[in-house]
Amino acid sequence: MNYLKQVQIGIDYIEAHLDTEISLAQVAEAAGISQWHFQRIFKALTNETLKTYIRSRRFASALEKLLVTKTRIIDIALGAGFESQESFTRAFKKTFAMTPNQYRKLGNKSLFLKKIQFNSDYLRHINQNISLQPQIYHQEKKLLVGLRTCFYGVDSEKNNIAEKLPPLWDNFLRRKGEIQNLVLGMGYGVVQQTQEKTDQLEYYAAFEVSQLGTVPEKMLSIELPAATYAKFTHRGEVKNINNTVNYIYSNWLLQSGLRHTYGADLEFYGAEYHPLSDKSVIHYAIPVEM
Repeated sequence: MNYLKQVQIGIDYIEAHLDTEISLAQVAEAAGISQWHFQRIFKALTNETLKTYIRSRRFASALEKLLVTKTRIIDIALGAGFESQESFTRAFKKTFAMTPNQYRKLGNKSLFLKKIQFNSDYLRHINQNISLQPQIYHQEKKLLVGLRTCFYGVDSEKNNIAEKLPPLWDNFLRRKGEIQNLVLGMGYGVVQQTQEKTDQLEYYAAFEVSQLGTVPEKMLSIELPAATYAKFTHRGEVKNINNTVNYIYSNWLLQSGLRHTYGADLEFYGAEYHPLSDKSVIHYAIPVEM
């Protein structure tokens, strides 16, 4: 029995019925698996309950409608399974720290939450190469110096990561010796949105400094404010980091009870990082708050 294919059929059924009432039994029936077995398999594959996944997908559908349609918020709320606009607004504000109306005016595409694609690479990755529960820790203010570029991520049709980030790191590492007061041991990738109404991101390849000296030509200083982070372990080649980020945003974050602060995400490159090794270890952290 090809469980992977059947689970994907169940996911596709959910996607086709996000605007209607969806029972777990209907999803399992569409997939051709008993409800109990479907729920057990789904949880084993994703570390998430089927009910939670359906709720998060309806929430994601509501996000998209807020941004790309003029549908009334009350209609979006009811379509997402909420009893009223008020209950939808409360849940939305708790998750995203803004109201649905504020989000619609902001036009922030970065909140889009994509459905899971159950391909074998993704499943292998989340079962073997990610710490499914992060380390939650407080990080004091850090001062970094690095090189900056702008790029489009994998969720954009303009995706140009391969053209932008490896050359940035190559150039930056060649100039490492120019940085004054360097703190040895860890390199940082700093990822954040550039403007409110674009899917372009900015990225810094950086090292920490103990104090700011003369910043080398074309480099910039970056001050990371003190913050609480959820830090995940990523094992394997860095080219697969998107699988880890997808899991963090589309699975863990929505069921964590925490929310992203909209600060910068961080990549950590230490002694265990080896660019082309499947045994490489890096860490990816997002800033969170209650």
